[in-house]
Amino acid sequence: MISHLYLATIRNMISLNAFQAAPGFDDPLQMLRACHDKILQQCATLKKLDTHLRKNGCNTQTQQAASGILRYFDSAGQFHHQDEEENLFPALLTCSDTDTGLLACLLAEHEEMLSAWTALRPVLLQVVAGHETSVDSALIENFITRHTDHIAIENAQLLPMAARLLSTQQIMLLGRKMSERRGAKFTESTRP
Repeated sequence: MISHLYLATIRNMISLNAFQAAPGFDDPLQMLRACHDKILQQCATLKKLDTHLRKNGCNTQTQQAASGILRYFDSAGQFHHQDEEENLFPALLTCSDTDTGLLACLLAEHEEMLSAWTALRPVLLQVVAGHETSVDSALIENFITRHTDHIAIENAQLLPMAARLLSTQQIMLLGRKMSERRGAKFTESTRP
């Protein structure tokens, strides 16, 4: 029997065009945008997990969902912030028209999101272990709201600014650093 949580996650993936080919490291700004979509998918799963826990308690489906959320935010989610903080933001700071106030705000939000993850992670570990039957909805809402608000700003302001200000060489270096962080091979684009 397929769980409602699983079906809802699949529907969400389809609605977010999750089955389209993902951008590669040769298009790092689009890759960052695609990562934002994945973060939103994980937040949607987290919201459904909260509802499912209240209705059904801790079961195999909730354990699997919590495990997937943990796996994502412990790996790809961390890489994403490193991509921005260690590579994208410093590259933008070399450009004269960069909105440094925006970068400072986004860095502060990264810290707030890390704090929200630090509070939520142990609860999800308890769900994975089958010990937690309910989760503080305020904790989940805080985590989701911080991420959705942050992503909206990055998609509307940060990524367009980066596309406008960064040179082709800076963008390729960003892609190379992102691939190295993940232990992946970098192939430069043949696109103009």
